[in-house]
Amino acid sequence: MKTTKTILPQQRIEIIDALRGFSLAGIVIVHMVENYIGAPAPGGFNEAVHQGIGDDIVDGFIGLFLRGKFFALFSFLFGLSFFIQMDNASQRGEYFGGRFLWRLILLLSIGYLHSLFYAGDILTVYALLGILLIPFYKINNKWILGIIALLFLGLGRYIVFFFTNGENLFGNMDITPDNPMVLKYYNALKNGSLLDVFSANSYNSHLNKMNFQFGFFGRGYITYGFFLLGLYIGRTGFFQNYEKHKKLIKRTWISSLVLFVVSGALMAVTFGSMGENVTFDKWIAMFGLTAMDLNNVAVTFILISVFIILYKKTKPQKWLVKFAPYGKMALTNYFFQSVIGTFLLFGWGMGYIGELRNVYTFGIAILVIAMQMLLSKWWLKKFRYGPLEWLWRSATFLRIFPLKK
Repeated sequence: MKTTKTILPQQRIEIIDALRGFSLAGIVIVHMVENYIGAPAPGGFNEAVHQGIGDDIVDGFIGLFLRGKFFALFSFLFGLSFFIQMDNASQRGEYFGGRFLWRLILLLSIGYLHSLFYAGDILTVYALLGILLIPFYKINNKWILGIIALLFLGLGRYIVFFFTNGENLFGNMDITPDNPMVLKYYNALKNGSLLDVFSANSYNSHLNKMNFQFGFFGRGYITYGFFLLGLYIGRTGFFQNYEKHKKLIKRTWISSLVLFVVSGALMAVTFGSMGENVTFDKWIAMFGLTAMDLNNVAVTFILISVFIILYKKTKPQKWLVKFAPYGKMALTNYFFQSVIGTFLLFGWGMGYIGELRNVYTFGIAILVIAMQMLLSKWWLKKFRYGPLEWLWRSATFLRIFPLKK
């Protein structure tokens, strides 16, 4: 498969790093406001964090613009990075597939360590799904676009539901707020020691996460769809010449806005027809979940388009480019934001889980983002890579790369 332009190893496209930092910022906000629970929350928790209209506004803002959208953006960039690495090696006459597989094994190890702090870790999922990217590197674009469409339209969900009728694929945690297992897990986070949290997250939390990713909720299928989309966009060379794609960007955000309205209406109709007590044991609920996925996809495309449009303008770019160092150290920042967040909230640290309103956790998330952005800028003035990025790179190639500039 030929590409329009080669990205040399020493070159970085600044807008990609900025977009990655921007996506990471949205993820921090969602996780912090959710109190890093990474599982269903008990009923009392929701009452505690919603005490005024400001808390409802924060919740509405996150639901409309962040939750389910910024993880998709992060996933898109993972697929794009895969293409860049494979293409760089190809231009040198090398095959990077085996090395990338080893890189994913290392990511799985880092992700598992991260998951001990936060059950909602995405790195382990990326490591597993990333394996399926390798055989797609040379597959024709038409096939890739067709598979993306099927994944976004919920094919994985429908296959799983056909065989399970809504039963869990993995794990056994019920999503109802007052389920004993939900309460037990929440109590471990709120009152347990660090070892108690590690124990709770070491095994069962992964089963429950796999059920959310690959059961009828289908988050993993959408994630892989965005992986493939990143691969496809990498092939087109879009980000090397994004300033020249004015018409494509305009068509993308307009069509995405239409999809947002249509999918939102379908979501309202399907779930509205099920009454107050929505259950996920009927086909109509599966159609509703697909409508919700398409709504998230639409907002993700709108976010990418608007980001690029603003990045092309001088004044907005001066602000958006500040996300670039943050994005260059995305792995380090993602890992340590969870350590910071769980220390503030869980019982092994300061123990504020379920005691802070949404407006407060939202504010804390902004402070964490600002702190990490400043630290990333300072660090990269002195060093070539973030700490975990350096460790990951050195382990990938089995040699120690120079860290200091």
